[in-house]
This record gives sequence, C-alpha cells and structure tokens, in this order.
Amino acid sequence: MPWTENDYPNSWKNLTADTRRKAIDIANAMLADGYKDADAIPIATAQAKKWAETATESDKKSLRSKDLSDHVKNTDDKGAIYLEQDVHVRYIPDKEHWEVKTEGATRASDTFPTKKEAEKRAREITDNRDTKAILHTKKEAES
Repeated sequence: MPWTENDYPNSWKNLTADTRRKAIDIANAMLADGYKDADAIPIATAQAKKWAETATESDKKSLRSKDLSDHVKNTDDKGAIYLEQDVHVRYIPDKEHWEVKTEGATRASDTFPTKKEAEKRAREITDNRDTKAILHTKKEAES
C-alpha cells in the first residue's frame, strides 16, 4: 500500500514537509517496482535528503503538485532483484568516464569523471543494500 502525507513511516516525521514528500514519492515508486517496505524506507530517506540539498524552488513546487501515489506497478519485479546484486565500478574508455552499475542492470545508475567519485557512490549504494562494491581497474577496460 502506498504511503501518503497522512500515513508514512515514523522515521519521516522529523523531515521537512518537502523532504518527506520526496521520500514518500521515491518510496512509492520503489514499492511499485517490487521493493519491500524495509528496503524502500532507508533508500528513500537518503535519496530525499540528498534531493533536498540541491532542490530548486521550481523542483519543490513541482513536487507539491504531484500525485504521490501515481506510480505504475512494475510487473517484472526486477527492481527488487537488484537490491541483492553487487555494484560494479568500471571505466568506459569511449566515453572517458567511470560508471556505477548494478550487476544485471541495463544502465549505469551514475557516471563520474574520476574513479574516486564513482567508488564513493558505489559504497553508498552497497551500504544501503548490504552487498559489495566491485572495483575494476582502468587497465581491464582497455584490454
């Protein structure tokens, strides 16, 4: 069951109204993708706080008018499967960046100009999931 502004986890009660709305929105999308409540709550919390740090007034206004329960149920449940997968940090020579990509995913979740930045992001993801970050070398990508 999706969360609402009147029915949400206790851990979100001290978030600002906009940050809480963003957490509800993110968590509801994760629930639609097949994530469990216990997995969605900490991830949505962290992502909402990160969003709040850089959200513009336009971003906040858009969020305030959004239907937080309007998330289409994903019937393949692949999102939940990815929670159990390790995260790879690889150099992509033709694009000259480092990517952070969950094992089995079709797209990278993030890209960075340096390995250090990519590794930091991979560790944030894996700490939330209790999985491993697998760090590849630049040389592996070039061979």
